[in-house]
Amino acid sequence: MTTTSKLAAQYRSDVCIVGNGAIAKTAALGFAQSGYSVTLLVPPARPAPETPNASAAEKPWDVRVYALNHTAHDLLASLKVWGALDLARVQAVDAMDIKGDGAQGGNLGFDAFGAHVGTLAWIVEDGNLNSALDAALKFAANVQVVSGCACDLACSASGAKIALEDGTSIACELVVGADGRESWVRGQCDIGVDYRMYHQRAIVTNFACDKPHHGVAYQWFTCADGIIALLPLPGKRVSLVWSAPETLADTLMDESLGELAIRLAEYAEDKLGTLRPLQPEDVKAVPLALVRPHSMVAPRVALVGDAAHAVHPLAGHGMNLGFGDIVDLLQVLREREDRRGIADERVLARYARKRKEDVLLMQWATDGLERLFGANLEPVRVVRNFGLNLLDKLPVIKRRLMAHAMGK
Repeated sequence: MTTTSKLAAQYRSDVCIVGNGAIAKTAALGFAQSGYSVTLLVPPARPAPETPNASAAEKPWDVRVYALNHTAHDLLASLKVWGALDLARVQAVDAMDIKGDGAQGGNLGFDAFGAHVGTLAWIVEDGNLNSALDAALKFAANVQVVSGCACDLACSASGAKIALEDGTSIACELVVGADGRESWVRGQCDIGVDYRMYHQRAIVTNFACDKPHHGVAYQWFTCADGIIALLPLPGKRVSLVWSAPETLADTLMDESLGELAIRLAEYAEDKLGTLRPLQPEDVKAVPLALVRPHSMVAPRVALVGDAAHAVHPLAGHGMNLGFGDIVDLLQVLREREDRRGIADERVLARYARKRKEDVLLMQWATDGLERLFGANLEPVRVVRNFGLNLLDKLPVIKRRLMAHAMGK
């Protein structure tokens, strides 16, 4: 990997990937492994906060975690990234326990044994994943990293060109927008977007628990209070993702984590015992929205990750959709006819078609469940809890749902 300075210069590569998150870095490694020259355009680095040196066991637990499925695992393993993770901080999810709302709430359970796999998913911290990706990028000979602010994207029959504010330019055949929900690349392509603001924020933090979690991920659909998930971390630790209505989210952010633990006891105490905030305490709130771009492609442009689709986190698969984008985009490029370039209109259209079903299904499922469990009407409450109980007794359908969620 070559890191460039901010001096005005011109760079050329087969592919330019715009973004600095895990999806952008994984895409850069995937394209490089497939034999393409890659420019990874990242925003200017911010000064890192000074932190005292600590062993891996003493490092604070990242409040931002991902439930990575088998598609993500296999892709990262093929790129030699999975083995570079600090696996002592990775937790396998062996089962899921989903509870409906109310005193007679329905119950739905999934487990690895019923899915005929070793594990359903893996909980990985954002910092752990990005550290492994950064380490892999250092050894990627045909990836150059350019730091700067993009100001213009021009696409023509001869290629694409990105201009930066400092005068630097990047010429390439294909631009991959991996720059998140508010994608600059998508905006430059005039791709329309449908938004649905959920008027919720995801409150994320970590707790220690008295009882072992046995690799079980818990989720409660509470209607009035939103959707609460406790994901297993190594040891007696869990990661909270509470999709809370905005008014409640404000209250939760104003409270101490000890007070938040008391609130959670109503749901989790019989399963996990007393919860205690991990030290040092950390909590974040992330606004939630459904983002549906009208297209995943444009002339010489392909979108991946949240730039192509942002979904409600209740299923924990937003990041997995992004990894699926990379797998399918690379496969389409690998299978294209020799006469077609990597930015050929028909090739990119095949990528969009290939991703359509998976993305639409996840958007429909997450948005539909949020609407269903957000309706505070007794007849709806009865029906949705009945539905959870019925689904729990239909093993064939459960296995199909699990297979799709795992990326199999």
